Amino acid sequence: MTSIQETSAPREAGGPQEHWRRMRIWASAHAVDDFYQGLVPAAVPYFVLLRDFSYVQASGLALAATLGSALPQVPIGLLADRYRLQWMSPLGIGLAGTGAGLSGLVPSYPLVFALLLMAGVGIALFHPPAGRDARRAAGGSATAMSYFAAGGSVGFFVAPALVTPALDRLGMSATALFIPPAVLMGFFLLRHHNRTAGTAVKKMQREGKDRPGLFAALTAVEIVRSTISTGLNTFISLYWIRHLEASSGLGGIALTLELGGGVLGTLLGGRLADRVGMVRTVQIGNAAMLPALWLMLMCDDRYFALPLALLVGLISNIPFAVLIKLGQDYLPGRPGTAAGVTLGLAVSAGGLFMPLLGLVAAHYGPRGTLMVLATVPVLAILLSTALREPALPEPEAVKPPPAATT
Repeated sequence: MTSIQETSAPREAGGPQEHWRRMRIWASAHAVDDFYQGLVPAAVPYFVLLRDFSYVQASGLALAATLGSALPQVPIGLLADRYRLQWMSPLGIGLAGTGAGLSGLVPSYPLVFALLLMAGVGIALFHPPAGRDARRAAGGSATAMSYFAAGGSVGFFVAPALVTPALDRLGMSATALFIPPAVLMGFFLLRHHNRTAGTAVKKMQREGKDRPGLFAALTAVEIVRSTISTGLNTFISLYWIRHLEASSGLGGIALTLELGGGVLGTLLGGRLADRVGMVRTVQIGNAAMLPALWLMLMCDDRYFALPLALLVGLISNIPFAVLIKLGQDYLPGRPGTAAGVTLGLAVSAGGLFMPLLGLVAAHYGPRGTLMVLATVPVLAILLSTALREPALPEPEAVKPPPAATT
């Protein structure tokens, strides 16, 4: 009974300020870590322009970062569930920043490839143990967990805004400017682990039975959603430029609005889940994607369509943080493994379908690709009907019995 009270108490306490107080270190660390995930696609074009790398080599660099960050997540998650390894997430941030930062300084393609692969492995080292520990800090609150998830979205969102002007003005060596944030955050995170080591063990265990069937259904939903998200991020600027005949700057604004809407949607999804339930929130978000995407495609004015890009980003990310928490609730005995899949493997899996979407774009243009993506939410809607709310302790289990109060 005591252990249930310890893990459930945070669920009852606090509003937004209390949630932020408990989650600020994890939200900030996630933002720094995923900054380097956003740095790679922002820097790859400059390797082509300034280093004369071929398009094939450029795609190889993107693949190196993706493979490094996606494939190790599950085994790292298994290790994080078996051992505390409190050094793993600080080390991961340090490797991510060092690898990405040094990539612009080395002269040869194999060294750049190896460093970006190392950066990807660093990103992978961070997510499972950080997801496990952020879950413990969040207690039972989906709102608190949404701060952690939104931190990653913020990091990915701001990376192009900082990296692009730096590389424009200073050249490839500017990547080194982004090493110190990773080192500093790794240091702060390690200190945080040391401060909380005494209470962490008491809160690590959580009663509950693993439900791998439901987790598999959730993973399928995430892969479908990842395909939509990756496709939008890849083709929305080209849609503005090629179909709406906008400038490249306006296309960049459309992408920025879509990514910024994603941050807002992540936070909204956490609050919604605490009110109407996690599964219902996922289903609402999946269903709302259909009209949002088609509404944007029906608008042929390059300016009036911009708020619709923001709306698409917001709605499409409502289930993001909820799926992370729901995955850990389906595997309460393996929260690190669950985080490795939901934050890493499943999110990256959408990239595997990009060659098919590229073929569609080659024949029908970016609008044709977005029309295909606008029909994919149907599959997410159908798959999400298999999800169920996780079995949690009844409220009476964490409250004193009536007789004790009279």
